[in-house]
Amino acid sequence: MEWIYYIIEPIYLLAALLFILALRAMSNPATARRGIVWAGFGMLLAVASTVLIPATLPASSTLEMNFVLMAIAVAVGGAIAYYAAIKVQMTNMPQMVAIYNGMGGGAAAGIAAVDLMLGGWPANMYSPLDIVGGLIGSISFAGSLVAFLKLQGWMTQKPVTFPGQNVVNLVILFLAALFGAFFLAQPGFLSGIPVSFLILFFVFGLLYGLFMTLPIGGADMPVVISLYNALTGMAVGIDGFALNNYAMIIAGVIVGAAGSLLTLLMAKAMNRSISNVLFSAFGSKEESGATIQGSMKPTDPDDVAVMLAYAAKVIIAPGYGMAVAQAQGKVKEMTDILEAKGVSVKFGIHPVAGRMPGHMNVLLAEAGVSYDKLFDIDEINPEFATTDVAMVIGANDTVNPAAHRQGSPLFGMPILEVEQAHNVVVLKRGQGKGFAGIENDLFYRDNCKMLYGDAQDSLGKVIQALKKL
Repeated sequence: MEWIYYIIEPIYLLAALLFILALRAMSNPATARRGIVWAGFGMLLAVASTVLIPATLPASSTLEMNFVLMAIAVAVGGAIAYYAAIKVQMTNMPQMVAIYNGMGGGAAAGIAAVDLMLGGWPANMYSPLDIVGGLIGSISFAGSLVAFLKLQGWMTQKPVTFPGQNVVNLVILFLAALFGAFFLAQPGFLSGIPVSFLILFFVFGLLYGLFMTLPIGGADMPVVISLYNALTGMAVGIDGFALNNYAMIIAGVIVGAAGSLLTLLMAKAMNRSISNVLFSAFGSKEESGATIQGSMKPTDPDDVAVMLAYAAKVIIAPGYGMAVAQAQGKVKEMTDILEAKGVSVKFGIHPVAGRMPGHMNVLLAEAGVSYDKLFDIDEINPEFATTDVAMVIGANDTVNPAAHRQGSPLFGMPILEVEQAHNVVVLKRGQGKGFAGIENDLFYRDNCKMLYGDAQDSLGKVIQALKKL
């Protein structure tokens, strides 16, 4: 059946081309939907072609059973994914992305495990690649699962730390690598102890992913999601080399490279290194010793409505609180009313606002806010000085002027400089600190007013007041 490769390999190359075109399309919000469709079609081609590879076809006596099992797996996985896609709220998209990253890593680890069990080193010269791919995939799976649990609120979003944590993590990683090496060193791979080595290898790989993610707080989730996306891509690409599968190689390299670049960009947006994100347990301790002058000044929806209605320029800075309150629809409605009154409305989007890269963009796009109203930090910051009202909706650390204060844990982090606006209105549930555990200087400024309450409810009242003006 060698002739079948002449069909499969060109289809793999077509699938890889679709992955590349999809990634290019997804770099622009206007073409992102098209890119997702292309990527889905490419994956369909890759899966369908893989089923036809002779190496996956067993002897005729079990051929029918294997196809039944594969069909069941595809049907069950597809049904779960379809149900999740149509039911998940946009506000829950970060945890969905996290768990899907994990599923990719888990699949890569499973592929490596099967390849290792079928034949190991030195008979299979690619077994060391399987070990590397299996380790990275295991770490990505377990780490993404913890990220999902944190984002879903099923465990604390605060860093979970204990004495000597980094040393323990290094020991776990070393043991995983050691058991992987022991497995490769055994001449017989399906007898007792060697299989135990393989099991221990994956157990410690999973433990490392778990313990590596526990000390990372909610404020760093955008970086973590990007990192595990990159690791999943790397694991898939490495498995592809071991299996000589072009589609896996190209798709894995693309995802790994894109995820790595995005991870670096997210870390840069917070003016921190990747090692600081992973090992510093940022947010586990609150800032102490900082003295802030002034007091928080509450306001009401009617006063906010008057302030907005008579402004010439308004900039809105959304944050995670907008996502929690699902207030993006109200934000769009308020924007339409203000623009009908001749007010210029723009949105300042911080790179790490929310719980995943582009979180705010996705929510606002869902509500119908035009892409040309969304501006990144470098574009919007020069405009705050000429802005009549800056409205902060559920953001905290990304607008905290403490980033300009020497000695603050946020020092050096680029922020949306909303404090430069003539007036600032902050929509917030209460007087709590952000995920970084740092008091926000902005809330005490003379030009800042606090509108307390659920953002959706508060904006609803502001909208009603605007309609009366």
